[in-house]
Amino acid sequence: VCPSAMACIPTACSCGGRTEAKVKGETPEDSQMAARTALWTSTETGRGKLSRRRPLLSGKLGEPRRSVPVFQKPSREYLVRCSSHGHSLIRKIGDEIRRGETTASDVTKTYLEKIHASDETVGSFISVTAELAMEQARAVDDALASGIDPGLLAGIPFAIKDNICLSVGPTTAGSRLLQAHQPPYDAQVISALKASGAVIVGKTNLDEFGMGSTTESSAFQVTRNPWDLSRVPGGSSGGSAAAVAMQQCAAAIGSDTGGSIRQPASFCGVVGLKPTYGLIPRHGLVAYASSFDCIGPLTSSVEDAAIILSAMCGHRASDDATLQNLGESNYHGKLRSIDQQDSKPFAGRRFAIIKETLGPGVDKLVSERIIEAAKQMEELGACVDVVSCPSFHLGLPAYYILALSEASR
Repeated sequence: VCPSAMACIPTACSCGGRTEAKVKGETPEDSQMAARTALWTSTETGRGKLSRRRPLLSGKLGEPRRSVPVFQKPSREYLVRCSSHGHSLIRKIGDEIRRGETTASDVTKTYLEKIHASDETVGSFISVTAELAMEQARAVDDALASGIDPGLLAGIPFAIKDNICLSVGPTTAGSRLLQAHQPPYDAQVISALKASGAVIVGKTNLDEFGMGSTTESSAFQVTRNPWDLSRVPGGSSGGSAAAVAMQQCAAAIGSDTGGSIRQPASFCGVVGLKPTYGLIPRHGLVAYASSFDCIGPLTSSVEDAAIILSAMCGHRASDDATLQNLGESNYHGKLRSIDQQDSKPFAGRRFAIIKETLGPGVDKLVSERIIEAAKQMEELGACVDVVSCPSFHLGLPAYYILALSEASR
């Protein structure tokens, strides 16, 4: 990219107005550095020099409001590895099952016990499909005993957001209006998971009809953040995110209209992936806004998200309205181990920080973490620019006009 393209980068000023980085006699490189320095050192809008990294867990796990104790508090190591390639829980469990070190039935029983012991406190699940899960686990064990590989997700316990249709039990979308709704079919993503050998342990809580960002507006219960029970897990896929963070399942499926996978994944310290719109079929999803809705995974690692994406894309109906020209879907096979990376893996890559996203209203610690991440990316060879999008603040009202218009139809 031509350096002169960054010659006039708007920078932050103490009055919140817009100034230009380029001044007479400055080179484009000087202008860019001035812009970034102004952004990274500004304190008027809550952006300051980075302080020493705080612990990933702030404070102790909150006191449960009910008498049932948490079965197992997530470990620090679990949170640290949530975004690290090379620590795939799906691959670990699958390999142990295939080698005969454990069985899908034993793995499923372990996760069902965790749900039973912890969910009254956390509230991740609306319903638990224990009988279905054990039936599916036994089918995986029988297939392996016969020399048949059940699939990429053989024996992996999954939780499903309760706005995705499952032919066993109700699909409520978090609403009492649908508490007796029994879908006669599986959503296409459910069929894909089953075809890959997945085990479904239950349906997770959500804001009613997916309209919320805290999982407090469910008609059934409030879901709490496993790291601190006084805090929310985000939403609307908060039940799925909390279930993964609480290790009540190996992975979960959620839906995302305007951040409902990504935001709770961030709140709960797990990996959330919103696929490109149209990549994953929406068939069987209780719609919020059909031109926005996407189904995607919540996992404990990037590799697990890629494995699930491969599985969900690998079984698609030919009449799917969202089907595009999709070639190879082996997403996890394209990941490179950290051992295969050089010291500057981001060399030649260019990233941008949108100035308006770190302005008033953003917590200072959040801004600091983003700036710290940008500096780390530069150390890994990336070029990080500061750019301005003056119309950025119009995105949210535009979203609500469109999303609520579709929801009201």
